[in-house]
Amino acid sequence: MKSSLKEKYTRLIKKEARALGFDFCGISKAEKLAGEEPWLAGWLAQGYHGKMAYLTNHFDKRLDPSELVPGARSIVSLLYNYYPGDEENDNAPFKIARYALGRDYHFVIKDKLKAFMQFLNENIGEIHGRIFVDSAPVMERQWAARSGLGWIGKNTLLLNRQMGSYFFIAELIIDLELEYDGPVGDYCGTCSKCLDACPTDAFVDAGVLDASKCISYFTIELKNAIPEEFRGKYERWIFGCDICQEVCPWNRFAKRHREPDFEMSDAIEKLQKEGLHEITEEIFNKIFKDSPLKRTKYKGIRRNIDFLKSASGDS
Repeated sequence: MKSSLKEKYTRLIKKEARALGFDFCGISKAEKLAGEEPWLAGWLAQGYHGKMAYLTNHFDKRLDPSELVPGARSIVSLLYNYYPGDEENDNAPFKIARYALGRDYHFVIKDKLKAFMQFLNENIGEIHGRIFVDSAPVMERQWAARSGLGWIGKNTLLLNRQMGSYFFIAELIIDLELEYDGPVGDYCGTCSKCLDACPTDAFVDAGVLDASKCISYFTIELKNAIPEEFRGKYERWIFGCDICQEVCPWNRFAKRHREPDFEMSDAIEKLQKEGLHEITEEIFNKIFKDSPLKRTKYKGIRRNIDFLKSASGDS
């Protein structure tokens, strides 16, 4: 493709990303993540994925975008802000990760990505590709870093100098050749606040997370009983955890989101204040059907609250 066309299409894509509400857009060449292969294999071999067996599936697809989209040329990485402000969790007896306070982000962002693909086909021509938002074996943070949207911090999250880390990451993997962005530097320096703040010592080293010790893992992914050794170690979290983000200096630049669907629901506010008081499983399934909390289900939230209460001596 001629350089002038690549430049034109790249500008068009980034302009439309802004119009759809994405805060940042970067583009990288769709090629195998050869450098990440030994790291991923080693991480899995150490068992740091815990009981999340799905992370061992589709190893090749995680590394090679052409396994997901034959003929892939470009990966358009997108960041969508979800930061609600610190006050949402400050005084709540039970804490819920900030990303889960509103409507399930999969619904919100997937609708935008579908509109994005439709726009490209209408304004550029027939483009083959797929949309992704935390729903397939895509190494999202690695692609976002390659496209210059930030760097992967010591807490393993993507950090952006302008707005921190409270973002959802999404991608378009398409067969259109574009102009590619380059990675940025690592600006963590000697800071280790995220590593020091983790109450369950989930970080093996800078940039290496033993997910099987992470509060988010315990409260969302783990289906069995929470190990007794972690009783009393994770504050008031009943769904997810933001500790390593809360202490990150880069999040002083976080700005409140502009997405109405991410506003805290009345049901979440009630759950934070009262737990599952007077909420049956049937009611839970109804009022949280469009919430990220449906992932752990009523049984999981019940277990998490009971675990916290028993640690504090509450009945």
